[in-house]
Amino acid sequence: MIDIKERMEHYHITGLSIVTFDNGHIFRTEHYGFMEEGANRPITEQSLFNACSISKFFTSILVLKLVEQGVLDLDEDVNSRLTSWQIPDNEYTNLKKVTLRSLLCHQSGIVDPEESFLPVKDLQKMPSMFELLNGKTSFCSTPIEVTYKPESEFHYSDAGFCIIQLLIEDTTGKPFYKLMDELIFKPLHMTNSIFANNLTSSNMNNLACGHHQNGALISGKYSIYPYPAACGLWTSASDLAILLQEILNAVKGQSKIGFSTTYIKELFKPQGCVEWTGLGVFLDGQEEMLEFSSLGWGVGFQCLLVAYPYLEKGLIIMTNTDTGMHQMKGIMGEIYQSFMN
Repeated sequence: MIDIKERMEHYHITGLSIVTFDNGHIFRTEHYGFMEEGANRPITEQSLFNACSISKFFTSILVLKLVEQGVLDLDEDVNSRLTSWQIPDNEYTNLKKVTLRSLLCHQSGIVDPEESFLPVKDLQKMPSMFELLNGKTSFCSTPIEVTYKPESEFHYSDAGFCIIQLLIEDTTGKPFYKLMDELIFKPLHMTNSIFANNLTSSNMNNLACGHHQNGALISGKYSIYPYPAACGLWTSASDLAILLQEILNAVKGQSKIGFSTTYIKELFKPQGCVEWTGLGVFLDGQEEMLEFSSLGWGVGFQCLLVAYPYLEKGLIIMTNTDTGMHQMKGIMGEIYQSFMN
C-alpha cells in the first residue's frame, strides 16, 4: 500500500476520495485532505467533486434505461426523434446516418471544434443546447455537423453527448437532469449527485473547490460546465460507488432498478470500429479480465472509475486538483497500480 498522505503532499493534491470494491461489495472508503486550500473543511463522504466526463458514464446508464423501456433505440437515425434541432444532412450522413450508439461510442462523425466546451463563468448565463449546437455561443462558436463518415473513425466528442441530451429531452419532454433524478438518482438513493444547471447558491456548500497543479485555487473556486450529459455532473465518490454497485449487481441479474443483464452488458461490449470503446466507457482486457473505465478531467478536478464486472472489483478516485497528467500517471496511477497488485 502506498502512503496516500505523503503522495498527496508530493503531488500538491488538496483533497481526495477513494472507494474500492472487492467481491462485488464496497471494500474500503477513504477521504483525505480538504475542500479548499487553506480552509479547515475536510473532505467527507458528502463532498461533491466535479465529475467532468464521468458525466458521460451516467448518461450512458440513463440511455440504456430508456432503451430497455422502449423509449429510445440505439440503432435508428437520431434525426427521426430530434425535434428542436437536427443534425444537418451532408455527404457523410448520406453515406451513413448518425445513431445513438455511434454518439455514445464517439464514432458519430462529429469532431469538437478547437477551444470548445469550456467552463461557464456566470451561472446565470447557461446556454441552451439549441444555441450551443448551432454555434451561437462562446462555448462552441462553430455549428456542429458531421465531418467524416459515421462509424469509420473515433473522435472523442462532448458535442455528441450534447446531442444525446437533446435527443433524450425531445423524446421524453422532460429536462435531462429531472429524468436522471427520476430514473437513476432517486431509485438508487443517490442523494449527493447534482447537475450544473441545477446548482444554486444554497446547494453549493458541499462542492469541493478546484485547484491547479501547483495547489493554487482556480479562479471562481468552481468549474461549472453547462453541458449536463457531457460533463455537468457533481457527485461524491460514495454516490458514484452506488451506481457502480448497481452495474455489478445487474451483471449478475440482481439490478435494483430493473436493468436486465443483456442490456447492461451493452455498456462494456466493444462498439463500432474500435474494440476498446464501449457505450460511454473505455475497455481493456477480455473475458473474465475485462476492464471498463470512465475518466474525468477538467479545470481544477480529476477523477477515475475502473471496474472489472466479471471479477466484481472496482476502484473510484476523485480529487479536487488538476494533476496536469493522465489519470494512469501521478497519484491516481500509483493508487491504481497498488489496487491492481
